[in-house]
Amino acid sequence: MLPTDEPLSHLGPSLLLLLQLQLLLPPASAFFPNIWSLLAAPGSITHQDLTEEAALNVTLQLFLEQPPPGRPPLRLEDFLGRTLLADNLFAAYFGPGSPSRRFRAALGEVSRANAAQDFLPTSRNDPDLHFDAERLGQGRTRLVGALGETVVAARALDHSLARQRLGAALHALQDFYSHSNWVELGKQQPHPHLLWPRQGLRNLAQVGDPTCSDCDEWSCPGNLLGFTLLTSGYFGTHPSKPPGKCSHGGHFDQSSSQPPRGGINKDSTSPGFSPHHMLHLQAANLALLASIQAFSLLRSRLGDRGFSRLLDITPASSLSFVLDTTGSMGEEINAAKIQARHIVEQRRGGPMEPTHYVLVPFHDPVFGPVFTTSDPDSFWQQLNEIHALGGGDEPEMCLSALELALLHTPPLSDIFVFTDASPKDAFLTNRVESLTQERRCRVTFLLTEDPSRVQGRPRREVLSPLRFEPYEAVALASGGEVIFTKDQYIQDVAAIVGDSVADLVTLPLEPPVVVPGRPLVFSVDGLLQRVTVRIHGEVSSFWIRNPAGLSQGQEEGEGPLGHTRRFGQLWMVSMNDPLQTGTWEIQVTAKGTPRVRVQAQTSLDFLFHFGIPMEDGPHPGLYPLTQPVAGLQTQLLVEVTGLGSRGNPGDPLPHFSHVILRGVPHGAELGRVPLEPMGPRERGLLTASLPPTLLSTAGPFSLELIGQDGVGQGLHRAAPQPCAVVPVLLEFSGPPGFLAPGTEAPLSFRIASFSGPQDLDLRTSVNPSFALTSNLTRVRLEQNESAWGCLWLRVPDTATSDSVVMVTVTAMDREASTVPPTHAFLRLLVQVPAPQDQLPAPVHSTDPVLTTTSPAFHLSTLVSPGRAGGGLVGNPWWGTVGAVLLLLGLASW
Repeated sequence: MLPTDEPLSHLGPSLLLLLQLQLLLPPASAFFPNIWSLLAAPGSITHQDLTEEAALNVTLQLFLEQPPPGRPPLRLEDFLGRTLLADNLFAAYFGPGSPSRRFRAALGEVSRANAAQDFLPTSRNDPDLHFDAERLGQGRTRLVGALGETVVAARALDHSLARQRLGAALHALQDFYSHSNWVELGKQQPHPHLLWPRQGLRNLAQVGDPTCSDCDEWSCPGNLLGFTLLTSGYFGTHPSKPPGKCSHGGHFDQSSSQPPRGGINKDSTSPGFSPHHMLHLQAANLALLASIQAFSLLRSRLGDRGFSRLLDITPASSLSFVLDTTGSMGEEINAAKIQARHIVEQRRGGPMEPTHYVLVPFHDPVFGPVFTTSDPDSFWQQLNEIHALGGGDEPEMCLSALELALLHTPPLSDIFVFTDASPKDAFLTNRVESLTQERRCRVTFLLTEDPSRVQGRPRREVLSPLRFEPYEAVALASGGEVIFTKDQYIQDVAAIVGDSVADLVTLPLEPPVVVPGRPLVFSVDGLLQRVTVRIHGEVSSFWIRNPAGLSQGQEEGEGPLGHTRRFGQLWMVSMNDPLQTGTWEIQVTAKGTPRVRVQAQTSLDFLFHFGIPMEDGPHPGLYPLTQPVAGLQTQLLVEVTGLGSRGNPGDPLPHFSHVILRGVPHGAELGRVPLEPMGPRERGLLTASLPPTLLSTAGPFSLELIGQDGVGQGLHRAAPQPCAVVPVLLEFSGPPGFLAPGTEAPLSFRIASFSGPQDLDLRTSVNPSFALTSNLTRVRLEQNESAWGCLWLRVPDTATSDSVVMVTVTAMDREASTVPPTHAFLRLLVQVPAPQDQLPAPVHSTDPVLTTTSPAFHLSTLVSPGRAGGGLVGNPWWGTVGAVLLLLGLASW
């Protein structure tokens, strides 16, 4: 633990280097939530800016202290005076072109959890979570508790959960410097005792101490009374402001109209929102220093390896296998072992070595347990102990095992399912589809469906040829695929595991599906390499043509454009590098509907998020949605990654003009939406407004990004998996604290329709199987109408401390079977209260985790604006933002 009674100058050379470095780095642009807030207060520094800047500083510190193997060490002087960017850091440390997509996605999780504190109905007005209303001691307790939960979740390898708690902690920490008078007291360093619970906060203003004078102007530079006590402003009406006390102040603060008027917040540069706007930069600098301290403290608690996993500081993907272990699966299990061994041995010690391994076996009726580890040798040992045992007739518990894998696999990963059986648990199809999109994980099924196979797989009845449709649905929803093969080819076909773990992107095809007599067209730019074409089906012939007109047919072996291999009904063509840029064509002649997929390696990619602009909360900003809601106007935020990887570093930055939305699976164009840049171009942030008419009906759609590189050559990228418009808005919340064994927790959910009448069945489930009751199982909603319900979750005395409970609410249309259900997921932490001064010790090793009941996934978040086109008048609860919440309460380190 860092010293608590010494000034920052005595914190040691490591942290001193970091603090000196950040002072030379200009802020990217605390205190409004995110970059969308800058529309209301241009030039302000946001919670998102502070969080990302602090994380980048500590990541640079880690890189400086641990030189990369086989590469020259980084030099501090190369970064002084420059704005830190994730792409540039990764290129310098891991090598040019190393993808920073997962790292930026992890930072995004933390930043969105941070910003959400200003929108969630259970946190937005809680003074303890914002250091408001002179509740400074209570705020410090909540802050330290959230950091402690971050450590607990990270050590359990539940990194999405850890990022949620970290975001909440950072929001409170940053708010202290904006909402208190620490800056006005002339302090030049962060509070020395704020992050450490064993030191009490001193010199606090008491209830009877007047703190502010009256100010009837927007700007109130001299309204603090001359004293040396620490105070903070009151916000709103709960709790009410005592006489003589300061308000938070600004446009949204009702307390600021009560004497003494005005306020002291430094959230922005705008006097309309921040009466002490003139001190915004000073408050932001201290908040940034404090955020760096928090990240550094977590690094010391988790160790460098654990901290790197917390923020996904690696270009590598995870490796996740779901394995059917019935007697007929010997060849498939051996193929999985060979691929895993190959990946581990080839990438050990390198930047592309997987940092997370997941293994879930299944047959019937058993699935699991799930094995997760960051140690490749432990993974290999566990995988090597799996053998094909016993028989068992088809079908098997495949989707249950896949759900477990999704709950434990990091976001933006690939999951590979090896089986030869259809699913016995097909009723899980919709929920698994939802999880793949919420986790943004791609699922590939390697299916050895061989009608002639009889050994080890007795079949008691004639099985439908449509029995594999659930796999097709999950693959489509996740952006993956189903590959049918036979035992004799499985080891060769399984090589796609290694390719996918190499972080390949799927290139968009026009049209997206094969149309007889019409070639498929795709675009190749100068940032693509290792392009592979896969064709699956009863193919009689095909050819591939480059922009110069040179063609190659289906002949196996080396051709003029690449190397062709055939494995039964699967053709794989590995194109030669470097590829000619421009428009390529593929013509396929086949029986039935063949499937074509083109993949490539590139560092230029993009992340995307949906949200609703909020204008009536404590602060304006963009509140995130996991999925857009039918009939509700939505904002799209695009984050381009790999901008620093352009061929010539001196070339201008790429420019992206618009996005294309296409229906899935047939590819009909739904619309083209122009993009507007937000903030500095090098950050690669773009926004677009998606009108309700564009997303008027529920269903999946794909997202394509269109632009040009610095020399005018076209760029075309597709999101890894489709998005889905959900038919209703489903919001889910829980208690403000952790769950203690032997208690009952009240939960609540709200549901609203914007696109028409809805007659809905509401179903609930919980994992592990705790007692759960609900007072609402069916509801009928008219357009722009809402309803709410209550759940009661009983946590048994035997519940394991530091475990996670997942509760799911599902809304299904009773009348339209074609309308997809809407799912809301809520995770809650079970924890035994510990003494306040108990701190987790630093760790220096990573142990595997074997569990069947600790689901871990990033929470689906759905919100509604306070007002929207289409008429929300008469629905009073829309004035308060609802949300699907991750609610973890007070805990100690």
